[in-house]
Amino acid sequence: MTLMIFFLMFITESATEKLCPLRASIDVLEGEYFFLCYLESMQEHFQEEAYTINWYKENAGKQQLIKETDRIVSQMNFLEFWPAELSDSGNYSVTHSNGKQNFTVQKWTLNVLERNKSSCFNKNHLTTEIKNAGTGHSLKCSDLSVNENDSITWYKDCKNYENETERELDFKTLTVQHSGIYTCKILISHEGKIYHSTNTIKLVVEEDAPEAGALEIVGHNEEIETEIGKEEILNCTGFLGYYMREDASLYWLINQKFPEKCTGIPENEPSICEEELKKLKLGNKFYVTTLLRIKKVTDEDMHRNFTCMLQADERTQIKIVKLKKGNTRDLPVHIFTTGMVLAVLFPCVAVAVVFVCVMFRVDLVLFYRNICRRDDTAGDGKEYDAFVSYLKDCISPTEEEREFALKILPMILEENFGYKLCIFERDVSPGGAVVDDIHSFIDKSRRLIIILSQNYVSDQAIYELESGLHKALVERKTKIILIEYMPISDYNVLPESLSLLPSKRVVKWKKEKSLPVNSRFWKNLRYLMPAKPTKINTKGHYNNLHVGSEGAEPRTEGCDFNVVV
Repeated sequence: MTLMIFFLMFITESATEKLCPLRASIDVLEGEYFFLCYLESMQEHFQEEAYTINWYKENAGKQQLIKETDRIVSQMNFLEFWPAELSDSGNYSVTHSNGKQNFTVQKWTLNVLERNKSSCFNKNHLTTEIKNAGTGHSLKCSDLSVNENDSITWYKDCKNYENETERELDFKTLTVQHSGIYTCKILISHEGKIYHSTNTIKLVVEEDAPEAGALEIVGHNEEIETEIGKEEILNCTGFLGYYMREDASLYWLINQKFPEKCTGIPENEPSICEEELKKLKLGNKFYVTTLLRIKKVTDEDMHRNFTCMLQADERTQIKIVKLKKGNTRDLPVHIFTTGMVLAVLFPCVAVAVVFVCVMFRVDLVLFYRNICRRDDTAGDGKEYDAFVSYLKDCISPTEEEREFALKILPMILEENFGYKLCIFERDVSPGGAVVDDIHSFIDKSRRLIIILSQNYVSDQAIYELESGLHKALVERKTKIILIEYMPISDYNVLPESLSLLPSKRVVKWKKEKSLPVNSRFWKNLRYLMPAKPTKINTKGHYNNLHVGSEGAEPRTEGCDFNVVV
């Protein structure tokens, strides 16, 4: 008899473990059957004293005991909703009590999403699966129902799909035509009534990689505004397709003549030189890129044609770049002219001025922006000043990095200097298509701030990095700011294309030394951010911030808040 009880408990626990994955945040649609549940090890059945189970929901900051109704039912380690309503959203917890002590077993945040009245699914309540054409694949229905006799119906783009009624939708060979939004609907019978739950999957089937026809230079002929005496770096990038072509060559011509090669030694560099060719892989796409460095732009350079040539498979693509005089961005022309006159008349004063300009360049530019109320954000169609990318996994040994990204950075940049940041964990509703959301929000941002640490390259952070590099190096739409939060001992784990970013775009965090609002760290960061008029408040938020101290806010349980049921 004891063995039989043990066997039944083992089966029950196995089923519960399948239905109760560890998750901190859960999304569910209104009007659908749903339940919360927690895992209970078999040792508790044999070793602990008798206990009672209580379910709680947070109300006005206090834990309120959930009373059973016809709609909300508690059965041991399950809390069932027949069905879930919008008012059920909130923070839930479950406790064990042996009459002497209460033990909190698990906590959840439940988000009940409003149903789309004009569609069979909610776009914020789906998962995305990207597959290659020609492969086999299966779409799996929700595990909310364990009764094999429950009725199951599949829909594609809200239309009944081939009368499929199985729990798994099998595709032996995927084609592009299989792309679409698939919804699985399960009908569940309870006390004479029929309820349902749905699971929606967006299937994206990509075609096989195109062949040689994809060869092209990224971008078109262009004119770049510059100034006499200014350093310019011309970038030319060629797209090779979905495999690396060994015979591809990319090079610059200046009025049909080859430029000299850069030596890597600043004092020996020619006035115009070409960097070594670099090969890049961004996602599943291959590129080659080369830089043409102009140490100081001259009037003669304004009349030259800088031509980039891409050759492969006996085909040639060209891109012509011309320089033209433009308006000074940060310092007006009369200030530069006045400085030159003073340098000629008063050599000693000139030396002092040059020294001050070099040492306090950042302070001068920030002062100029503040006085002239410059605004680089007006009319550019962007929604955010910066998208913040940081380590989101559980592999970080301390809470310092998360606190820096979620608390210190927005507190200083948003509250003190008026910038608007996009922080995925804070600003993006959970449950969406993560890859699509990241790409969309980087597109809406003027800068990509990467908080770089030893463990950065992991999980979705690597996609944020690759998307940002693609937009900075290829599309030239987004500028990247690297914050070296912790010293990096091995740069080999990072993408090679990071080496193409200017070193002046790296800002180093020095813990307590960098905390004050008027520290060099925040000045350098603001210098790299777009100019934006704001009333600066430098009165003390940082005095209450102690990175990694006992006063820091506790971390929310769990690491990945983007789980979709």
